[in-house]
Amino acid sequence: MNQIAKQSFGQTGHLSSRAIFGSFAVRDVSQDVADRVLETLLGYGINHIDTAPAYGDAEIRVGSWMKRHRDKFFLATKTDKRTSQDAREQFYRSLDRLQTDRVDLLQIHNFTDVVYREVVMRPGGAIDFLLEARNEGLARFIGITGHGILTPKMHMQSLQRFGFNSVLLPCNYPLMQISRYRKDYVQLMSYCRENQIAVQLIKAAARGLWGDKPRTHSTWYEPLTDKDALRKSIHWVIAQNADGFLVTSGDKDVLPHYLEAVADFQASPAAAEMAEMVKEHGMQPLFDQ
Repeated sequence: MNQIAKQSFGQTGHLSSRAIFGSFAVRDVSQDVADRVLETLLGYGINHIDTAPAYGDAEIRVGSWMKRHRDKFFLATKTDKRTSQDAREQFYRSLDRLQTDRVDLLQIHNFTDVVYREVVMRPGGAIDFLLEARNEGLARFIGITGHGILTPKMHMQSLQRFGFNSVLLPCNYPLMQISRYRKDYVQLMSYCRENQIAVQLIKAAARGLWGDKPRTHSTWYEPLTDKDALRKSIHWVIAQNADGFLVTSGDKDVLPHYLEAVADFQASPAAAEMAEMVKEHGMQPLFDQ
């Protein structure tokens, strides 16, 4: 089993594994199953976990295991509350569920709505608590996350208003063929690189929306399950984002193949290979507006 490479997570001083464990994968499983999934991380050298209150029982599953391994991991969670008081209450619940007294990164969840952002950023908004948490050592760093076609544009605007330490957003081959997304994405990546802001990438191995298909996996989108297609998709994203980190699949059965692909990265597939793969597997962007 190859170890997954590590590199500096922005300005945090932490060397994080290029693959970050996305705990959505254990949101609705038993603790025994979650423990087996989490043990897999150690074999690949994963040292960074991302979770959120919105991910069902994920914080509980991670917390039960984390109490034995806390010092081995950079731990991130999120808040989706608007006011300082609501964010405070949610965060302390997260600490209880995670069985820890601190996290390394506290992120504003899905920070891509203009009205939501204005409420969060005004006096008494959730940003006040994030600053409080950082000042008191409850969270070392502050970040933002997002989904959807407007995410890179919105993240760029947010970074120009506040010095967030990290961003999280989608990146995969079909999505990056949308010109307006690609333009905004490239601009954001340039800004993050210049300012040493950590970049986390999601949905690297998404096939498309489920549509009328029966849902055979736990993710809200249909993941790639063909190992060759999954490997090419992940390798393409890694190659396009030398400073980026990939948040792993939200499906526990896809996870081992995902980790194997990241660990085996050597070079990007050719553009012709990617175009053929998209056609063969019917891949489509998850977002178009």
